[in-house]
Formats: sequence, C-alpha cells, structure tokens
Amino acid sequence: MFKKKKPIAMFKMIISMIIFGSIGFLSEHTNLPSLELVFVRCLCATVCLSIFWILSGQFKREKWYAREVVHTLVCGFFLVCNWLFLFKAFGETSVTIAISVYHLAPVLVLLFGSILYKEKLTFISIISMIICFAGTILISNTSLYSFNQFLSSGMIWALLAALFYCFTTLTGKGIHHLSPLATTILQTLLGVMMLCPFVHFHLFTNLTHLNWIAVLTTGIIHTGIVYLLFFDSLRVLPTTLISILVFLDPCVAILLDILFTGFHPNLLQTLGIIFIFSGMAFTLIKKDKSVRKNQTVLD
Repeated sequence: MFKKKKPIAMFKMIISMIIFGSIGFLSEHTNLPSLELVFVRCLCATVCLSIFWILSGQFKREKWYAREVVHTLVCGFFLVCNWLFLFKAFGETSVTIAISVYHLAPVLVLLFGSILYKEKLTFISIISMIICFAGTILISNTSLYSFNQFLSSGMIWALLAALFYCFTTLTGKGIHHLSPLATTILQTLLGVMMLCPFVHFHLFTNLTHLNWIAVLTTGIIHTGIVYLLFFDSLRVLPTTLISILVFLDPCVAILLDILFTGFHPNLLQTLGIIFIFSGMAFTLIKKDKSVRKNQTVLD
C-alpha cells in the first residue's frame, strides 16, 4: 500500500519544496515588513489547516495532554521567531545569502543536540560543521570588516533564523501524541495571538493589487496548501529521501534570485554557498537506515 502511495507522496513533496523555495522571492513583492507578513502567514495557515483538520476527521483522533500542549506552544514561539528573522533577512540582504546562511540550521541542530541530549558527534558531523563554518565566513564577504557592517548586511537575521529553527527542531522532539496538523495549528494560532498587538494594520491599506496577490499567495499557497502537501507526504516517504528533497528549496530560491533579481555572488560568496551545501550533504551520510523519524522543513 505504501509502495503505491510513494510516487504520489514524492510528487507532493517535490511540489511543496519548489513552492517553499520561491517564498523569499515572493516576499520582496508584498511591500510588507516581516512582522506583518508573518502575521498573514500564521493567520492563513491556521484557517487552512484547521478546515482540513476538521473535514478530515483528524481532530476526533487527537490525544491531548496538558504538558505536551505547553511544550508545543514553546516550540511554536521559537517557530514564529524563526519566521520573523527569516523574512527580516530577506528584506535586508539577497535571498541567496539569506537562504544559504539559514540552511546552516541542520548543522546547528547537530551541535546543540550533542550538548543538550548528549548525542555523540561523529567525525563526519564535525567535518560538516567545519565546512559550513568556513562557508559562512566566505559568504559574509571579505568587505565586512566591522561588526556594524556585519549587522547591516542582513546575515545576522539569517543566523538568528537558523538558530531559532534549531530551537524549534530540538523542542519539537518532545511532541509525540499530537498529530503534525494539530501541532502546526496550535503553533500558528499562537503566532496570530503573539503578533496581533504589534501589527500595523494601516500598512495593508497601502498595498497594490500585485502586493495583495503576493501577500495572499504567501499566506494561502506557501503556508496553508504547501503544509497540507508536506504533511500528507511525510508519513509515506523515508527520512533519507526527505532529507535529499529538502535541497530543492534552497536551489529554487537561489535560482530565482539570480534569474529575476539580478543577484550575482562574487567568487568568495559562490565558494561559501558551495561549502555550506556540501557540509549539509555530508550530514546525510550519518543517517541511520533504521531511523524513520519525521523531520520539520526549514520554511
């Protein structure tokens, strides 16, 4: 049964990763600050996923435990911060640099996981970290001599986004009974409540028709629909295949940035991008074939 569903699940995962990859490019056309954009994303995701959750009957099968709900909300706080910093990075630097630095997150998960959960670091994991660290230095560009220049480059926001993705992943390990749908609904609903008091709603009145198309696409398609495709494919595909397909996300993001926004990384930045993704690829070698745990996507 699972073998028959695998090609469809793989197609859904590929589509979701390709769409995820265009979110940075699209965010530049919304004409909204990161906070307002994340608020729209949380609102649309909560509505879309809740409708599917109810219509599918999944809500009847949920097992609610107070401690796990609190754990989920803490994880949700980290997720919302992760989104805020990522969209801030898109606004301050090129999508290519932001997405490359952001994808240091899996390496940070390895590092912090070894500290918090006493997970043993393999030789390959250590090499991966060194390669990714070298890539980050190269991609930051040698012209950034001062800390102030580093802050204004936008890289700091991408690094913070990666750090909070790491926190999201590590805290997510404690969620065992709630379904992925219920978990995400709780987290995005928390995001709506967290951000609502700080949203400048008057900014929405100045948007053009094209801005509104970009905003609604980011909320409904890039968050609501894509998460449905992603969650539907998670239960069928093996972890190793998911880990490889996730690479489609940054590849699409970088390709769109080069083709449509005119960004052209210099030689050192290009080497940095290659180093970061090579380091990420090395982490796949350590995958244990006996492990079949679901992973969370970066966007």
